[in-house]
Amino acid sequence: MTDQPWPWPAGAATGIGSLPGTDVAEALRVVLGELPALPHLPELPARGPGADLVGRTAGLLVELPVELYAARWRVAPRPGRDLRRARDLMERDLDQLAEQAEEYAGTLKVQAGGPFTLAAAVDRPIGGRMLRDPGAVRDLTASLAEGLRAYVAAVSRRVPRASVLLQLDEPSLPAVLAGRVPTESGFGTYRAVERPDAAAALRTVVEAVGVPTVIHCCAPDVPLDVVRSAGAVGVALDLGLVRDLDPLGEAIDAGLGLLAGAVPATLPPGGRAVVGAVPATLPPGGRAVVGAAPATPPAGRAPTSAQVADRVRQLWDRLGFPRARLAEQVVVTPACGLAGATPQYVRAVLAACRDAGRRLAED
Repeated sequence: MTDQPWPWPAGAATGIGSLPGTDVAEALRVVLGELPALPHLPELPARGPGADLVGRTAGLLVELPVELYAARWRVAPRPGRDLRRARDLMERDLDQLAEQAEEYAGTLKVQAGGPFTLAAAVDRPIGGRMLRDPGAVRDLTASLAEGLRAYVAAVSRRVPRASVLLQLDEPSLPAVLAGRVPTESGFGTYRAVERPDAAAALRTVVEAVGVPTVIHCCAPDVPLDVVRSAGAVGVALDLGLVRDLDPLGEAIDAGLGLLAGAVPATLPPGGRAVVGAVPATLPPGGRAVVGAAPATPPAGRAPTSAQVADRVRQLWDRLGFPRARLAEQVVVTPACGLAGATPQYVRAVLAACRDAGRRLAED
């Protein structure tokens, strides 16, 4: 195990990124109030194109303008109104952040899409995803690295006492590595990207931004070896999708921090967001981790902080690590973004994560 100071306080909790609604001022009030140890800049995809993961991140690209065409983002010949909208939304978010968190002095997390999720989603001008062309992927990676460096600098200017933590969202990374990204016709798939090439591209971004970076993937088969090789300080994943504990244990033992997605991101139909019971179901396709909270308890409610803390502890114990390291190396989070949740469930989940982190710090 290598000594590695993690860029968050012991017992921290945070959100993954997205929240419901269209009012960024209110979203920031919720985040700053419920997650004081590790707040994040919320994303509000309900505002429409340019607020979604792909459009929001594409707005940060340098010398690689994008536009909407047939409800998809594609590389454009010149900047246009779609790009201006994405950038305007980001500026409003940063202005609100400066207004509400100007004196904040802890770690502040911001999020953006990673190069492979963008490459699998953005079209080339002549058709087909950027993923189809290795040269286009290299150009995209370089543009994103430069854009994220400027983004982090802009956040630091607005919240000068904060330490920025960047989260790269890579939900498509496992499919990219496995050659499972479908072509535009739907009859084929794009060629798989080799793992060393993926790690090198991610490392390009991580090194360019110059701040600690975590890689988030709320899909099965998170490529922990690629995450480690990229130089990330941590990985954010959904505990309900962890199928093999050995790679996770190896990564943690090597010093990788864990943002542990311990609470479902949406409430089951008919459920109530009351902190008092375990959720009725895991997210679609999710699987219960052995030793974690039951997958099908009664009552559809957000879990209590005690139940969230127990789920994280039980996983940690199965991995065989001493409890003394848990609160320092692990951050408690929802399983994924909360854009599809109700405001009541959001508050209940964030409060449960926050208080679970405090419980782990008191162990």
